Amino acid sequence: MGENGLWLIGLGPGDLQQMTVAALDAARSADYRYLEGYTALLPPDELVNMEGLIGPWELRMRSSVEEPHDLLSLAQTAKVALLVVGDPLQATTHVDLQIRCEEMGLPCHVEHGVSITTIVTGAAGLQSYRFGRQCTFAYPYGEYLPTSPLEIILANRERDLHTLALLDLDPTGMGEGEQSPMTPEIAVDVLRKMADRLDVEVEDWTLVLCSDMGTEDARISVGTPDEISGIKGGRIHCLLVPANLHDVEATALARW
Repeated sequence: MGENGLWLIGLGPGDLQQMTVAALDAARSADYRYLEGYTALLPPDELVNMEGLIGPWELRMRSSVEEPHDLLSLAQTAKVALLVVGDPLQATTHVDLQIRCEEMGLPCHVEHGVSITTIVTGAAGLQSYRFGRQCTFAYPYGEYLPTSPLEIILANRERDLHTLALLDLDPTGMGEGEQSPMTPEIAVDVLRKMADRLDVEVEDWTLVLCSDMGTEDARISVGTPDEISGIKGGRIHCLLVPANLHDVEATALARW
């Protein structure tokens, strides 16, 4: 094809029909396609559909993306596509790939995709300019449980800003095996454990659970930690922790 280099291609939030035309064209024209499988997940049916949509592909997990020597070597003589759920530059790993390509004098192209971070704010009805720093709830590892996510939420609330909390996908933290997305029950348990360590009361907070956003199974639920903890079903979740609500925001959240 006369092209070589690395293409970072956003697949969108979960429904491949939401890929941009440019992303589809780049993926279809690639010599090699690799799905990055540890920062986010596609629904199983979309994994089945993907080959028919863009062509054959292989799965790459954390070590082979963070240590991409063979990937970049291949990209010196071929068009290599790294397929990323959401937007490819939402994860610092992929920014690192850009930097490596620049250092090697290797072309690196980006085809952006719709990200969960842009979907959930508007979908829930909260105003995007009122969000502070986002965080990720990590699975506990034995006695180790970082409290930094709750510290970020508290700092945002002090500034009257909402928080988007992403939920961990990998109980091992290694990014190599089969992923197991955090459930609402586990997420609330993590929130409570962090609150205990920081001596903070969270039981009267309002939480917004966003499930499978960007797919036909998308669902938004609003409730207390107790209510959110009891929600079953869904596959990929994230939490919004609102600050004080403007009138329009309160009306919007009341829909759920």
